Amino acid sequence: MKLKNYFLLTISVSFTCLILSCGDKGNQILNALKPAFEVITPEQEYYIGRAVAANILNIYNIYESNTELTAYLNKICAAITINSPRPDIYNGYHVAILDSEEKNAFATPGGHIFITKGLISDTESEEALAGVIAHEVAHIQLQHSIKAIQTDRLTKALIITAVTGIGAATGMDFDEITNVFTDTVKDILTTVVNKGYSKQQEFEADKEALNLLDSAGYNKSGLISMLNKLQEDKNNGSSGGLFSTHPTPQERINMAPATINSVHNPDNSSYRQSRFTSTVSK
Repeated sequence: MKLKNYFLLTISVSFTCLILSCGDKGNQILNALKPAFEVITPEQEYYIGRAVAANILNIYNIYESNTELTAYLNKICAAITINSPRPDIYNGYHVAILDSEEKNAFATPGGHIFITKGLISDTESEEALAGVIAHEVAHIQLQHSIKAIQTDRLTKALIITAVTGIGAATGMDFDEITNVFTDTVKDILTTVVNKGYSKQQEFEADKEALNLLDSAGYNKSGLISMLNKLQEDKNNGSSGGLFSTHPTPQERINMAPATINSVHNPDNSSYRQSRFTSTVSK
Protein backbone atom coordinates (compact mmCIF):
# COMPACT_ATOMS: atom_id res chain seq x y z
CA MET A 1 0.00 0.00 0.00
CA LYS A 2 1.32 3.46 -0.86
CA LEU A 3 2.40 5.54 2.15
CA LYS A 4 -0.08 8.28 1.26
CA ASN A 5 -2.96 5.82 1.20
CA TYR A 6 -1.83 4.32 4.50
CA PHE A 7 -1.91 7.70 6.23
CA LEU A 8 -5.29 8.53 4.70
CA LEU A 9 -6.63 5.19 5.94
CA THR A 10 -5.20 5.75 9.42
CA ILE A 11 -6.79 9.18 9.62
CA SER A 12 -10.10 7.78 8.36
CA VAL A 13 -10.14 4.95 10.91
CA SER A 14 -9.13 7.23 13.77
CA PHE A 15 -11.81 9.71 12.75
CA THR A 16 -14.41 6.97 12.60
CA CYS A 17 -13.43 5.65 16.04
CA LEU A 18 -13.66 9.18 17.42
CA ILE A 19 -17.14 9.61 15.92
CA LEU A 20 -18.31 6.29 17.33
CA SER A 21 -17.19 7.37 20.81
CA CYS A 22 -19.43 10.46 20.68
CA GLY A 23 -22.70 8.70 21.45
CA ASP A 24 -25.85 10.15 19.91
CA LYS A 25 -23.96 13.05 18.39
CA GLY A 26 -21.60 10.60 16.75
CA ASN A 27 -24.54 8.68 15.30
CA GLN A 28 -25.88 11.90 13.82
CA ILE A 29 -22.52 12.51 12.15
CA LEU A 30 -22.44 8.94 10.80
CA ASN A 31 -25.92 9.38 9.37
CA ALA A 32 -24.78 12.54 7.62
CA LEU A 33 -21.79 10.67 6.18
CA LYS A 34 -23.80 7.67 4.92
CA PRO A 35 -24.24 8.82 1.30
CA ALA A 36 -20.46 8.92 0.86
CA PHE A 37 -20.20 5.24 1.77
CA GLU A 38 -23.16 3.84 -0.12
CA VAL A 39 -21.21 3.14 -3.33
CA ILE A 40 -19.37 -0.10 -2.83
CA THR A 41 -16.02 -0.52 -4.58
CA PRO A 42 -15.10 -3.60 -6.66
CA GLU A 43 -12.58 -4.59 -3.96
CA GLN A 44 -15.19 -4.38 -1.22
CA GLU A 45 -17.68 -6.30 -3.33
CA TYR A 46 -15.09 -9.05 -3.88
CA TYR A 47 -14.14 -9.43 -0.22
CA ILE A 48 -17.76 -9.53 0.91
CA GLY A 49 -18.47 -12.12 -1.80
CA ARG A 50 -15.45 -14.19 -0.80
CA ALA A 51 -16.73 -14.35 2.75
CA VAL A 52 -20.15 -15.47 1.51
CA ALA A 53 -18.47 -18.10 -0.70
CA ALA A 54 -16.55 -19.42 2.32
CA ASN A 55 -19.85 -19.85 4.17
CA ILE A 56 -21.39 -21.69 1.21
CA LEU A 57 -18.44 -24.08 1.32
CA ASN A 58 -19.25 -24.77 4.95
CA ILE A 59 -22.54 -26.18 3.67
CA TYR A 60 -21.38 -27.92 0.48
CA ASN A 61 -18.18 -29.65 -0.60
CA ILE A 62 -16.36 -28.79 -3.81
CA TYR A 63 -16.53 -31.49 -6.49
CA GLU A 64 -12.92 -32.11 -7.45
CA SER A 65 -13.10 -35.39 -9.35
CA ASN A 66 -13.49 -33.82 -12.78
CA THR A 67 -11.17 -30.86 -13.27
CA GLU A 68 -11.85 -30.90 -17.01
CA LEU A 69 -15.53 -30.21 -16.35
CA THR A 70 -14.68 -27.31 -14.04
CA ALA A 71 -12.36 -25.85 -16.69
CA TYR A 72 -15.10 -26.27 -19.30
CA LEU A 73 -17.61 -24.32 -17.17
CA ASN A 74 -15.09 -21.53 -16.66
CA LYS A 75 -14.50 -21.30 -20.43
CA ILE A 76 -18.23 -20.91 -20.97
CA CYS A 77 -18.30 -18.25 -18.26
CA ALA A 78 -15.41 -16.38 -19.93
CA ALA A 79 -17.24 -16.43 -23.27
CA ILE A 80 -20.32 -14.97 -21.59
CA THR A 81 -18.57 -12.24 -19.61
CA ILE A 82 -16.02 -11.02 -22.18
CA ASN A 83 -18.60 -8.97 -24.11
CA SER A 84 -20.81 -8.19 -21.12
CA PRO A 85 -21.32 -4.79 -19.46
CA ARG A 86 -18.86 -5.79 -16.70
CA PRO A 87 -16.17 -7.97 -18.32
CA ASP A 88 -13.50 -6.97 -15.80
CA ILE A 89 -14.12 -7.21 -12.08
CA TYR A 90 -11.66 -7.14 -9.19
CA ASN A 91 -10.62 -10.80 -9.21
CA GLY A 92 -12.49 -12.10 -12.25
CA TYR A 93 -15.33 -14.60 -12.54
CA HIS A 94 -14.83 -18.13 -11.22
CA VAL A 95 -17.10 -21.17 -11.50
CA ALA A 96 -16.88 -24.13 -9.12
CA ILE A 97 -18.92 -27.33 -8.92
CA LEU A 98 -20.61 -28.35 -5.67
CA ASP A 99 -20.66 -32.06 -4.84
CA SER A 100 -24.41 -32.32 -4.40
CA GLU A 101 -27.25 -33.99 -6.30
CA GLU A 102 -29.48 -31.07 -5.37
CA LYS A 103 -30.40 -28.93 -8.39
CA ASN A 104 -29.11 -25.49 -7.54
CA ALA A 105 -26.75 -22.67 -8.43
CA PHE A 106 -25.47 -19.70 -6.44
CA ALA A 107 -23.63 -16.48 -7.21
CA THR A 108 -21.95 -14.22 -4.67
CA PRO A 109 -20.76 -10.64 -5.10
CA GLY A 110 -17.40 -10.26 -6.76
CA GLY A 111 -17.66 -13.14 -9.24
CA HIS A 112 -18.04 -16.45 -7.36
CA ILE A 113 -20.39 -18.89 -9.10
CA PHE A 114 -21.34 -22.33 -7.77
CA ILE A 115 -23.29 -24.98 -9.68
CA THR A 116 -24.27 -28.34 -8.21
CA LYS A 117 -23.54 -31.66 -9.88
CA GLY A 118 -27.26 -32.33 -9.82
CA LEU A 119 -28.07 -29.26 -11.90
CA ILE A 120 -25.27 -29.97 -14.38
CA SER A 121 -26.56 -33.52 -14.87
CA ASP A 122 -29.95 -32.01 -15.73
CA THR A 123 -28.56 -30.07 -18.70
CA GLU A 124 -28.73 -31.49 -22.20
CA SER A 125 -26.56 -29.05 -24.14
CA GLU A 126 -23.86 -26.42 -23.79
CA GLU A 127 -26.56 -23.84 -24.51
CA ALA A 128 -28.44 -24.95 -21.41
CA LEU A 129 -25.28 -24.83 -19.29
CA ALA A 130 -24.53 -21.38 -20.66
CA GLY A 131 -28.06 -20.34 -19.71
CA VAL A 132 -27.46 -21.38 -16.09
CA ILE A 133 -24.13 -19.57 -15.93
CA ALA A 134 -25.48 -16.46 -17.67
CA HIS A 135 -28.30 -16.26 -15.12
CA GLU A 136 -25.79 -16.32 -12.24
CA VAL A 137 -23.52 -13.79 -13.99
CA ALA A 138 -26.56 -11.54 -14.36
CA HIS A 139 -27.17 -11.67 -10.59
CA ILE A 140 -23.56 -10.57 -10.05
CA GLN A 141 -23.60 -7.80 -12.64
CA LEU A 142 -26.96 -6.47 -11.44
CA GLN A 143 -25.58 -6.58 -7.86
CA HIS A 144 -28.64 -8.37 -6.54
CA SER A 145 -26.70 -9.82 -3.60
CA ILE A 146 -25.44 -6.42 -2.50
CA LYS A 147 -29.01 -5.10 -2.61
CA ALA A 148 -29.97 -7.85 -0.17
CA ILE A 149 -27.79 -6.33 2.57
CA GLN A 150 -29.57 -4.12 5.07
CA THR A 151 -28.44 -0.59 4.25
CA ASP A 152 -27.46 0.32 7.81
CA ARG A 153 -25.32 -2.81 8.15
CA LEU A 154 -23.50 -2.20 4.89
CA THR A 155 -22.87 1.48 5.62
CA LYS A 156 -21.55 0.76 9.10
CA ALA A 157 -19.34 -2.04 7.82
CA LEU A 158 -17.82 0.15 5.11
CA ILE A 159 -17.30 3.11 7.44
CA ILE A 160 -15.67 1.11 10.20
CA THR A 161 -13.52 -1.29 8.20
CA ALA A 162 -13.02 0.01 4.65
CA VAL A 163 -12.63 -3.75 4.01
CA THR A 164 -9.41 -4.30 2.09
CA GLY A 165 -7.73 -1.15 3.38
CA ILE A 166 -8.01 -2.20 7.00
CA GLY A 167 -6.87 -5.69 6.13
CA ALA A 168 -3.76 -4.41 4.39
CA ALA A 169 -2.93 -1.80 7.01
CA THR A 170 -3.37 -3.95 10.11
CA GLY A 171 -2.50 -7.39 8.78
CA MET A 172 -6.01 -8.73 9.36
CA ASP A 173 -6.36 -12.18 7.84
CA PHE A 174 -9.34 -13.51 5.93
CA ASP A 175 -11.04 -14.99 9.00
CA GLU A 176 -10.84 -11.66 10.82
CA ILE A 177 -12.27 -9.77 7.86
CA THR A 178 -15.07 -12.35 7.65
CA ASN A 179 -15.85 -11.85 11.35
CA VAL A 180 -16.11 -8.09 10.88
CA PHE A 181 -18.73 -8.69 8.20
CA THR A 182 -20.72 -11.39 10.01
CA ASP A 183 -24.07 -9.64 9.77
CA THR A 184 -23.46 -8.37 6.24
CA VAL A 185 -22.44 -11.83 5.05
CA LYS A 186 -25.41 -13.38 6.84
CA ASP A 187 -27.81 -11.11 4.94
CA ILE A 188 -26.44 -12.29 1.60
CA LEU A 189 -26.11 -15.94 2.59
CA THR A 190 -29.73 -16.05 3.76
CA THR A 191 -30.88 -14.58 0.46
CA VAL A 192 -28.66 -16.66 -1.84
CA VAL A 193 -28.99 -20.06 -0.14
CA ASN A 194 -32.14 -20.07 1.98
CA LYS A 195 -34.67 -17.41 1.05
CA GLY A 196 -33.86 -16.67 -2.57
CA TYR A 197 -34.11 -13.44 -4.51
CA SER A 198 -37.41 -11.71 -5.14
CA LYS A 199 -39.41 -12.81 -8.17
CA GLN A 200 -38.68 -9.46 -9.80
CA GLN A 201 -34.93 -9.95 -9.37
CA GLU A 202 -35.14 -13.47 -10.81
CA PHE A 203 -37.04 -12.19 -13.83
CA GLU A 204 -34.48 -9.37 -14.23
CA ALA A 205 -31.65 -11.92 -14.10
CA ASP A 206 -33.34 -14.07 -16.76
CA LYS A 207 -33.83 -11.06 -19.03
CA GLU A 208 -30.21 -9.99 -18.63
CA ALA A 209 -29.02 -13.59 -19.07
CA LEU A 210 -30.74 -13.72 -22.45
CA ASN A 211 -28.89 -10.54 -23.47
CA LEU A 212 -25.59 -12.01 -22.26
CA LEU A 213 -26.17 -15.23 -24.22
CA ASP A 214 -26.99 -13.25 -27.34
CA SER A 215 -23.79 -11.17 -27.01
CA ALA A 216 -21.72 -14.32 -26.55
CA GLY A 217 -23.10 -15.99 -29.68
CA TYR A 218 -25.24 -18.55 -27.87
CA ASN A 219 -28.79 -19.33 -28.88
CA LYS A 220 -31.07 -17.84 -26.24
CA SER A 221 -33.32 -20.87 -26.35
CA GLY A 222 -30.76 -22.72 -24.21
CA LEU A 223 -32.05 -20.98 -21.10
CA ILE A 224 -35.64 -21.78 -22.01
CA SER A 225 -34.80 -25.45 -22.63
CA MET A 226 -33.18 -25.56 -19.19
CA LEU A 227 -36.30 -24.06 -17.62
CA ASN A 228 -38.49 -26.54 -19.47
CA LYS A 229 -36.39 -29.41 -18.09
CA LEU A 230 -36.68 -27.99 -14.57
CA GLN A 231 -40.44 -27.63 -14.96
CA GLU A 232 -40.60 -31.26 -16.04
CA ASP A 233 -38.61 -32.23 -12.93
CA LYS A 234 -40.96 -30.20 -10.76
CA ASN A 235 -43.98 -31.89 -12.32
CA ASN A 236 -42.35 -35.23 -11.46
CA GLY A 237 -42.04 -34.27 -7.81
CA SER A 238 -38.58 -32.67 -7.51
CA SER A 239 -38.29 -30.25 -4.60
CA GLY A 240 -35.70 -28.35 -2.59
CA GLY A 241 -32.81 -26.41 -4.05
CA LEU A 242 -33.82 -23.77 -6.55
CA PHE A 243 -37.37 -25.16 -6.57
CA SER A 244 -37.82 -23.68 -3.09
CA THR A 245 -35.95 -20.39 -3.62
CA HIS A 246 -36.90 -19.35 -7.18
CA PRO A 247 -40.13 -18.57 -9.00
CA THR A 248 -41.42 -21.71 -10.71
CA PRO A 249 -39.73 -22.55 -14.01
CA GLN A 250 -43.08 -22.03 -15.74
CA GLU A 251 -43.39 -18.51 -14.32
CA ARG A 252 -39.92 -17.71 -15.64
CA ILE A 253 -40.74 -19.19 -19.05
CA ASN A 254 -43.90 -17.09 -19.21
CA MET A 255 -41.88 -13.91 -18.60
CA ALA A 256 -39.35 -14.66 -21.34
CA PRO A 257 -41.20 -14.64 -24.71
CA ALA A 258 -40.85 -10.92 -25.45
CA THR A 259 -37.08 -11.18 -25.10
CA ILE A 260 -36.56 -14.63 -26.55
CA ASN A 261 -38.27 -13.63 -29.79
CA SER A 262 -35.54 -11.06 -30.48
CA VAL A 263 -33.00 -13.78 -31.27
CA HIS A 264 -30.06 -12.46 -33.27
CA ASN A 265 -27.96 -15.62 -33.51
CA PRO A 266 -28.60 -18.67 -35.68
CA ASP A 267 -28.92 -22.01 -33.96
CA ASN A 268 -25.31 -23.19 -34.03
CA SER A 269 -25.57 -25.39 -30.93
CA SER A 270 -24.80 -28.56 -32.91
CA TYR A 271 -21.19 -27.43 -33.30
CA ARG A 272 -20.77 -27.50 -29.54
CA GLN A 273 -22.71 -30.66 -28.72
CA SER A 274 -19.81 -33.09 -29.09
CA ARG A 275 -17.62 -31.25 -26.58
CA PHE A 276 -20.56 -30.93 -24.20
CA THR A 277 -21.27 -34.66 -24.39
CA SER A 278 -17.63 -35.70 -24.01
CA THR A 279 -17.01 -33.39 -21.05
CA VAL A 280 -20.25 -33.60 -19.05
CA SER A 281 -20.66 -37.37 -19.40
CA LYS A 282 -17.34 -38.15 -17.69
